[in-house]
Amino acid sequence: MNKKYFSNLTNEERKILVEKGTEAPFSGEYNDLYEAGIFICRACESPLYESNTKFDSGCGWPAFDDEIFDAIVRSEDLSNGRIRTEICCAKCNGHLGHVFNGEKITRKDTRHCVNSLSIKFIPYVNLEHVMFGGGCFWYMEKVFKNIPGIYLSSVGYSGGNSSNPTYEDVCKGDTNHAEVVNLYFNPEKISFDELLQIFWDNHNPTTLNKQRGNEGTQYRSVVFYTSKSQKCTAEKSLSKLQFKLKIPVVTQLLVAEKFYRAEEYHQNYLQKNNLETCSL
Repeated sequence: MNKKYFSNLTNEERKILVEKGTEAPFSGEYNDLYEAGIFICRACESPLYESNTKFDSGCGWPAFDDEIFDAIVRSEDLSNGRIRTEICCAKCNGHLGHVFNGEKITRKDTRHCVNSLSIKFIPYVNLEHVMFGGGCFWYMEKVFKNIPGIYLSSVGYSGGNSSNPTYEDVCKGDTNHAEVVNLYFNPEKISFDELLQIFWDNHNPTTLNKQRGNEGTQYRSVVFYTSKSQKCTAEKSLSKLQFKLKIPVVTQLLVAEKFYRAEEYHQNYLQKNNLETCSL
C-alpha cells in the first residue's frame, strides 16, 4: 500500500480500506443511491464502478455486477474460517469488500459487495433526467434501455401520495403512483424531443389508464419533466401529436416528483427473463 493515499482518511475509513474491516449493513450512505455517475476509490480517487452497474442485492451494502476495466484486483480471503474473494482498488490496494458469483441476481451473475466508506460518488452533471409512464414499466424500460445517449435507466413508481410504495401497494390502485421508467440521458447524444417521439411510438397516449390489456391508474400515460425547457418541449410535442391523431390525447405532463425505485426483480425484467414483451 502507498501510505500517501491513506494519510487523510478518517479512523472509520482506515478501518475499512487499510485494516480490511466491514461497515454495518444498511448503514452506508451509498446503499440506496441510484443516480447517474461514477464511484471512485475513497483513498486514491481511482474510478472503480459506473453507476449503471449498481443494483439492489438486499444485502445491506452497495452492490455492482461489473467493474471498470483493470480497476479491481482479486485475492483469496481465508479469514474467519471462510473461503472468499477479496476485492481491492488496483491503484492503491485499498480494501473494498468481496465479490460473489453464482447467485443469479443479475444476468452477469456477479455481485461486488462494497463498503460505502471505501468509495465516493461523483455525479455526472452533463446529463438530463426524465421519467416516462406508458403502461407496464417492464416494456417501457426495454424500449429505452439500449438507445445511444441514454446513460442510466431503472423502473419504479412516482406521482402518488404514499412513501416507499411496494409493487403490491401500487397494484391495489389506491396510491396514485404510476409505473415509470427513470432515465438519465445526454442531450448532446439524443434530444428530449427524440425521446418523446420514442415514447409516443411505443404506447397508446389516447387510452385513459389503460395499456396493452393492463388497466389502472398505475398504467396511465404521463411525462414527468425536470426542467422548464423539458416542459416547453413536451407541450409542443404533445400539441403536434394531438393535431396528427385528431382524437384526445390523455397523456399528463407533470413536474417530476420523487422516484421510488422498484424491487430489484423488476429491473431489466424482460431481458433477465428472455422475454420479448410484457405478457401481463
